[in-house]
Amino acid sequence: MVRIGISVEGTTEERFIKTLLAPHLSKKGIYVTPVSINGNVSVDRVKHELQNLAYSFDYVTTFYDFYGFKRKAEGETKTTLEAKIKESAKEGFREKLIPYIQMYEFEGLLFSSPDTIAEVLQDESLSEWAAKILIEFNNNPEKVNDSPETAPSKRLEKSTNYRKTTHGPNIAAQIGLVKMRDMCSGFHEWLTKLERLV
Repeated sequence: MVRIGISVEGTTEERFIKTLLAPHLSKKGIYVTPVSINGNVSVDRVKHELQNLAYSFDYVTTFYDFYGFKRKAEGETKTTLEAKIKESAKEGFREKLIPYIQMYEFEGLLFSSPDTIAEVLQDESLSEWAAKILIEFNNNPEKVNDSPETAPSKRLEKSTNYRKTTHGPNIAAQIGLVKMRDMCSGFHEWLTKLERLV
């Protein structure tokens, strides 16, 4: 049995972990617990949050949005941020820490299935709308973005009746992990790392 604490940004991510990841991983003897930091994600802040989790779990990982990060350096990337999180940890804790940042945010995963977005939000026209966005980004949901103003959640909020904490986890649950992993390589790689901890 392996126990993993997952530091998440907020309620949406917490529900997503409990609804999809926890049942999937528990079948493999891996038990995950999401712990919300309620926004304001920065390397300095998460350093202390993660250190506290280290005492209660065998491993600690993160599930933060790239756009949720405050005080990013110019030219900052997913890789450099994950490295900074790892480097900020105390020496003995580093081997237990698996930093992960979702590009560009949780809602990107939802673009894995335009049909499901339309179905859950009860608007058939959204299937074509989401499919066009996906094509614009080479059918890669993790690249759906132009700027913080046109990030996946902003697109959904502007063009649909999307409510983050309610609809987000519901759409994700209906899409399922198989489809999301097939479409989102970064997310798939992270989940594979967790699966290999047993």
